[in-house]
Amino acid sequence: MTDQLVRTAPPTDPEAGAKRTAKRRRLRLTGLVILGWVAMFALWEYGSWWFGSRLLPRPLEVFQAGVEIVESGNFVTDFSASVLKTFAGFAVAAAVGAPIGYLMGRYNYWRAFFHDGVTIAGTIPAIVYAVMSLIAFGLSNLGPILAVALVSAPYIALNVAEGIRGVDKSLVTMSEAFGRTPQQIRREVLVPTIVPFVFAAIRMCFAVAWKVEALTEVFGGRNGVGFQIRTEYQLYDIAAVLAWMFLFIVFMLIIERLVLAKSEARLLAWRPQERSSAL
Repeated sequence: MTDQLVRTAPPTDPEAGAKRTAKRRRLRLTGLVILGWVAMFALWEYGSWWFGSRLLPRPLEVFQAGVEIVESGNFVTDFSASVLKTFAGFAVAAAVGAPIGYLMGRYNYWRAFFHDGVTIAGTIPAIVYAVMSLIAFGLSNLGPILAVALVSAPYIALNVAEGIRGVDKSLVTMSEAFGRTPQQIRREVLVPTIVPFVFAAIRMCFAVAWKVEALTEVFGGRNGVGFQIRTEYQLYDIAAVLAWMFLFIVFMLIIERLVLAKSEARLLAWRPQERSSAL
C-alpha cells in the first residue's frame, strides 16, 4: 500500500486578501466613474449637434473658454473671492450653529426652545436667503456670507444636537465616577462623539452653500464666480458661462475630496471602519 501525498494549500494572509479586495473595488469604482464621464460627454456632444453649438456649445469650445479664463487671470481673483466668502459664511454658521446644537443636545429646555425655529430655518428655500441677504446688505460681500451662514447654521445645529444625544450615557456616568471634570468629559467624551456628525453636516452644507453663494453673486455681486456668470450671460456667451460653471464644480470637488474627506479620515482614524477602508 503506497502512501498518498496530501497537498495542503499554503495559509493565506487575511490582511493581504483584504487589500486585494479593496484594490479591486477601487479599480471597479474608478472604471465606473470614467465610463460615466465618457457617457456624459458623448451625450453632451450629441446634444450640441442636435440643438446647435450656439445654444449648447461643444465640450471642446467650453474647454477652450475655460483655458482663456484661466490665462486671463480672472480665475484666481474671482475664485478666491467666492471661496473666501463661502468659508466666511461657514465660520459664521459654525460659530452660531454649534453652540445651539450643543445646548439642544444637552438640555431638554434648550431643545424645546430652539427646535422649531431651527427646523423652520432649515426648510426655507435657499433663494429666499439669497434675496433677503441682498435686501439687507445690497451689493456687498456681506450678502453672500450671510446667505451661506443662514443656509448652513440649521444643519450644523441639528447634526451637533444628534451627536450629543448619541453619546453613550454610561461613558459619561463612568467618567463622573472616576472624578473627571466637566471640561474633561466634554473634551474626551463629547467632542470625539460629535466629530462625525459635524463632518456630516459640513459636507452636506458644502454641497448647498457654494450654490447659494454663487446665486447671491448672480443676483447682486460685485465679484466672484456668480458675478462672472452673470456678466457672460449678459453678453450671451454660453461657452463662457458653462466654463465658469465647470471650473467652479472642479474646484469644489477638489476641496471636498482632498480637504474635507482627507481631514475627516485623519481625525476619525481611530475608528475601526476608517482603518478598514484605508486598506
